Parts: sequence; C-alpha cells; structure tokens
Amino acid sequence: MKLSSYIARRIVYVIFTLIGLSILVFVIARVLPGDPARMAAGPRAPEWVVEQLRIQLRLDKPLYEQYFYWLGDVIRGDLGYSIISRRSLTIDVLEYLPTSLELILLAAIFEVVGAFTLGVVAGRYSYKWPDNLVRVFSYVGISIPAFVWAIILMLLFAWMLPLFPPQGMLSYGVNAPPRITGMTTLDSLITGRFDAFFNVLWHMVLPALALCIGGMMQDARIIRAGMVENQDKDYITMASSQGLPERLIMFKYLLKPSVIPAITVMGMDIAALLANAFLVERVYNWPGFSKFGITAMLNKDLNAIVALVLVIGVIYAIMNIAVDAMVAYLDPRIRFMERGE
Repeated sequence: MKLSSYIARRIVYVIFTLIGLSILVFVIARVLPGDPARMAAGPRAPEWVVEQLRIQLRLDKPLYEQYFYWLGDVIRGDLGYSIISRRSLTIDVLEYLPTSLELILLAAIFEVVGAFTLGVVAGRYSYKWPDNLVRVFSYVGISIPAFVWAIILMLLFAWMLPLFPPQGMLSYGVNAPPRITGMTTLDSLITGRFDAFFNVLWHMVLPALALCIGGMMQDARIIRAGMVENQDKDYITMASSQGLPERLIMFKYLLKPSVIPAITVMGMDIAALLANAFLVERVYNWPGFSKFGITAMLNKDLNAIVALVLVIGVIYAIMNIAVDAMVAYLDPRIRFMERGE
C-alpha cells in the first residue's frame, strides 16, 4: 500500500472518530441538569425572554435536530455562542488557543530533543552509570505530575535562583507586538520586535519544561529499551563484524527501529500537552486556553465545554495522523500489515 493511500485511510478513520466524539460530548452537555437558556439570560430575566432565547438557541428542537444544526454550524466554522463572554466561541478559541499552542510547541521541542538525547545516551552506555542516572531521573520525572513540576521549578528557578520570571507572558515595560497570528513569539518576529520575542521565550521556559518532563523521561526510557533490545540483533552483529564505524551503526541501523515505539508514545504525549497545560498555565498565570476552559467549566457554559473538548479532540486526531504517517514511513511493513499482505 502506498503511503498516501495509508494516510488517506487513517484520515477517514479519524473523521468517523471525531463524529462519534462530537455526538458523545454534545449529548452529555445537553442532558446535564440546568437550563442553558436560563443561565444565558440570567436568574432575573423574565420567562418570555428565556423562552425567546431558547428558541434562538434551538433548544426547543428535538435533541437530534439540535445536533445536526450544531454540526452544520461547526462545519461552517461557527462553534456556537458563549453565555459567559457573550460572543462567538470561534472568536474565543482563536483568541486563547494560539497562546497555548506556542507554549506547547516549545514544550514539544524540549520533549523531543531531551528524549532522544537521554535515550541515546542511556542506550549507548547501557547498564553503566549514565544509563543508571537516566533511569533514576526517568522514574522521578514520570512519577511527579506536571503541575507539581511547575511548582517545583518555580520555587527553584524563579524564587530561590531568580533566573526566570515566575508568572505572566511579558515583563513589565515590554509591550506586546500587534496581534497578527495570536502567537506572541511569531507576531514579534513578523513585526521585528525581537525584545518581545526573547522576553516571551524567557517567560515560556519554566512552564514548557514543567509540561514536558514527564513525557520526555518516559520517551527516553522507551528509546533506551528499544536500543538495548535491538543491539543484540543479527543485523547489528553483522554490521559490527564488517568493521563499520560504531557511530554509523548506532545512528543508521540501531536508532531507526528503536525509536518507532517511542514516536507513537511521543506523538500522543505531545497531543496531551494541551490538556496537561490547564493547571500549569494557572500556576504561571499564562493567558492561554486554560483560562477559557476553566471559566467555561466553572460557569457551566455548555457550548464552550463542547467546543473545548472538540478542539482537544481535533488536536489529538491531527497528531495521531502525523504519528501514523511517520511510523509508516520509518517501517513500511506497517502499511502492508494494514492491508493484510
């Protein structure tokens, strides 16, 4: 099976999965106790106003009709109306999501670079002190949640050793660049505001590290385990017996099959960063998607909750397709197994 055909089939599977997710979340949001129209209108609004709003929001329709109306709006790019911000949820998502995505992007870079570096070092020096050190740190990194790492890093490197700012996105006196993409780092580069770019990066280091430590150490363990398992395979022994350089054997023949399981886990870890970022963003007062999501949940903004879960689901789906494509490229046997050849 060609790689393009394999990816197309995975995209079809993901679309059906997202439709199922949308049905599940929509139904749960609608059957929860509470009247969304009354909450939107306020507790003192007269009943006729609530009824008019109920008709406007199509809450008077059967549940399946409500879903199809909502799905049609989503396909057109309209996620609905927020009863808290009193504006389109599409506008809310476009305002808050880019700020979280740039934080997640930096965390993903830290995770990939750190996992490959630590995993290769541990695999190269297996059962020696570098490997033991990496394994000890991996146990600690995996066992501590991201928000606890956020607090630890803040105490160590923002208060005890004031190397990084404890909270916020920009230091006092540094103005934000004009909003173009919503990502302050990218907007700073586009507008030539390098002072704002480096200032934002300075603020992003600690929350990005807190987000990625657990996933980075887990991925490093998987890479290390793959290298230890594969280094005794016949093709590695044959390459060594032919006198090939050790560096060539490691990076061309040993590392490639060893990282395939890690790439699968790494992709899902990166997709999960958006959900994990909620508490970390609150600790560092980062003005990202968590502010939107927590406000929606605390105020029972049902449309916003559905939009929140749907956005996270779409990000998971995109990462799942990217991981499947990368793994299928690295190991073509997977494409033939999918077809049963």
